[in-house]
Amino acid sequence: MKRSVAARPAEPAASREDETLAMVAYRRLRRDIVTGAFAPGQPLRLEVLRQRYGLSFSPLREALNRLQAERLVVAAALRGFSVAPLSTEEMWDATETRILIETEALRRSIERGDDAWEVQIVAAFHALALQARRVTSNAANDDEFWLLEARHRDFHHALIASCGSPRLTSLADQLHAETQRYRLPSLAGGSPSAKRDIAREHRDIMEAALGRTPTEAVALLAAHYRRTAEERAAALG
Repeated sequence: MKRSVAARPAEPAASREDETLAMVAYRRLRRDIVTGAFAPGQPLRLEVLRQRYGLSFSPLREALNRLQAERLVVAAALRGFSVAPLSTEEMWDATETRILIETEALRRSIERGDDAWEVQIVAAFHALALQARRVTSNAANDDEFWLLEARHRDFHHALIASCGSPRLTSLADQLHAETQRYRLPSLAGGSPSAKRDIAREHRDIMEAALGRTPTEAVALLAAHYRRTAEERAAALG
């Protein structure tokens, strides 16, 4: 006689709601940190955050713990959470580690990538170029700058999407988050360096990847990240 298998109980509605609120808290708090609405070193008091975002303590704590894992928030015994400090040393450490991870992931993707991988890169580059033109030709609002940043992330993610290692892509995502708060001030200011043709940098990286020349591709990617870090280091003093 075939034994019936009991259906798994549905997840409680309250649990799903808490998860949704935690994601809302995470996204809003993260955005405020990387754009500088909260200053480096500023305490993140739960009561202040509750009033700012209209959310309860539980999703706020979950968001803060997640941001701590991304090194955007630090916690100290008896003092609670605060915004992680900015420093040139931290930025360079994150940048060089990102280069280490993404260049290896790019090499693997060039070796393993198929037609779908190439199409994904071309599509991501085109979407990024379209949004970059919109931002530079119009008085762009915050949402348009955030869309530009999202498409920038999508392009770099597409380059390494065929590396075959979820751990490499996960580390790349984490390091993207760590470096984002250093990069965004120049992006939101709408004044990219006149000495750089960033669109050309992206095109050169894409063409080297699609041309299956890994040595050239990883060198271009590393130089691209280091130029940004050099600009931000100069701004930080």
